Amino acid sequence: MTALLASVRSADEAFDAADAGAELIDLKEPGAGALGAVAIGDIARIVGALRARYAVRPISATIGDLPNDALDEMTARVLDVAATGVDYVKVGVSPGAGAFACLRHLASLPAAVVPVLLSDDGVDRELAALAAQLGFVGIVFDTASKDGRTLFDCVDVGALASCIGDARKRGTMIAVAGSLRWDDLDRIRLLAPDIAGFRGALCDERDGRTGRLDPLRVEKWVRALHLAR
Repeated sequence: MTALLASVRSADEAFDAADAGAELIDLKEPGAGALGAVAIGDIARIVGALRARYAVRPISATIGDLPNDALDEMTARVLDVAATGVDYVKVGVSPGAGAFACLRHLASLPAAVVPVLLSDDGVDRELAALAAQLGFVGIVFDTASKDGRTLFDCVDVGALASCIGDARKRGTMIAVAGSLRWDDLDRIRLLAPDIAGFRGALCDERDGRTGRLDPLRVEKWVRALHLAR
């Protein structure tokens, strides 16, 4: 079964998503970029409130969009987010200059970091292989540009499937995200990732990813993914 990760920006959205069946709650500010960060104080408050009602519901949070070489700032943000009590800290990694060094640095930090491999120009198979080898608990394949293209518009499905298979052999949890929509459901089912992440598809289509999360859309996606075997 593929679990649903709902990206939320507030406590109200977090509770709506959890009550509607989202298995993972991801704290992200869509108005601040692909991996826009929620304020640290807000993350801590949302985590505390969620834990009181859903003691074992996994929670992740992003650190914001940073270049691969901003290692000092990346470290500070990772540690600050981890200190709020989230289960996972998501960090974007772009292919190209500094990507391998960035992954190795993230693997050395005392936090449960989940690298988000930004795949707008296709899957970087070497980068994905290194992420799996470094022992991260999970890897996310996502896109940075929210321009109407989905992850599957950007990547070769066969190459993505190969990367997922290699990571699974190492026991790595795999998530796919990137403006996914209903047209992508069959491909999600084919790949059968551990997690599929959504924001825009869970919001009113008139407003897109910056609109208000709709719990009815969460319920609909949860039902669809639970049939993906």
